[in-house]
Amino acid sequence: MHCEANAIELQNISYQYPDGTEALRDISVLLRHEQRIALLGPNGAGKSTLIAHLNGIITAQTGCVLIEDVPLTPQTLVTVRQRIGIVFQDPDNMLFMTTIADDIAFGPRNLGLDEEQVQDRVSRALATTGLEGLESKPGMHLSFGQKKRAAIAAVLAMEPAVLVLDEPTSNLDPRGRTEMLDFLRGLEVTLLMATHDLDAAWELCDRALVIDEGRLVADGEAHAIMSDRELMQDHGLEVPLSARL
Repeated sequence: MHCEANAIELQNISYQYPDGTEALRDISVLLRHEQRIALLGPNGAGKSTLIAHLNGIITAQTGCVLIEDVPLTPQTLVTVRQRIGIVFQDPDNMLFMTTIADDIAFGPRNLGLDEEQVQDRVSRALATTGLEGLESKPGMHLSFGQKKRAAIAAVLAMEPAVLVLDEPTSNLDPRGRTEMLDFLRGLEVTLLMATHDLDAAWELCDRALVIDEGRLVADGEAHAIMSDRELMQDHGLEVPLSARL
């Protein structure tokens, strides 16, 4: 892990959609390595737009995005995308090859690695995500929870410095959710997790960011923020059940 560099820095990021919606309004924040950060906010707050800025899917209209202190520009885009891995909410958008092994190998092969290196990364990603034995199956034959972990495996095979997850526990049944939390708890990686599952954020994260109407309205120790009933209610959120016990 590159502890000498910051993981993510946003400097005065603003973004307005063509219909006039101000999705992000002058957001500045510094995220360090070895943190697990929850990105919280109501629907429409700007969470997904913020995530899309982190690897250049959306380009900031004002401000600057830095990944490990490297500004995100057209010239640095390829390099930066190798350092930040984004796993989107719907795994079916990320699994498109004939087998899970090929899905996981797709990124490393595109890096130009030799086949021995590719297979080593595939094996380690399968082991990390608990998917050994399923590598020859197509994504359509996996459970939804397994698909989510396969999508994460495909990103981990790129060996990113930062893992960004968009709603990692959404649409999972209780068993799948428990398996996902156990898996995420064991990952040794800098983590940014956008989620409505506040109990998962309470359990996994040490820092929380709250955004609402495109503004960063809170940033601090996760349990302190999520147990602040007035703050949470003011921004369309609930105090996690874990904080009420």
